[in-house]
Amino acid sequence: MLEVEIPGFGQLRLEFLVCDFTGTISLDGNLLPAVKEKLNAIAGFLKIVVLTADEFGKAEEELKDVKCEVHIVKGQAIDVQKEELVRKLGLDKVVAFGNGLNDRKMLKAARLGIIVLGKEGCAVESLLAADMQVATAIDGLDLLLNPRRLRATLKY
Repeated sequence: MLEVEIPGFGQLRLEFLVCDFTGTISLDGNLLPAVKEKLNAIAGFLKIVVLTADEFGKAEEELKDVKCEVHIVKGQAIDVQKEELVRKLGLDKVVAFGNGLNDRKMLKAARLGIIVLGKEGCAVESLLAADMQVATAIDGLDLLLNPRRLRATLKY
């Protein structure tokens, strides 16, 4: 569990990291450098769930050495499927990472939504649904490993 009190934003009591794969922690289907190590460190205090439409068909292979559950979402309404998983885990217990338009509902629903700009960019609607934006997945993961940074950004 990750607990942080943020003046004006409230108490965070997070149990899950729900993370999009394509464009968020990977580029062209390949896990970004250092993401595996950061995710495995975070797995010591948060349960990690990776949700993806798996555009490149590589997610399970790329994540085989990461302590996480991988959920491949298929069919229509991928945005709704992602949001439903966040709701099932418990809205107040989830920090969500994403970048695409199909991440907007989970970013909005999660207690803490973090949009990753990255090389692929991010959808404007998802940016507006998030609580904060980071340049890279590593920057976002480092927020969870150094939660005082969350306080510094989100307090008011």
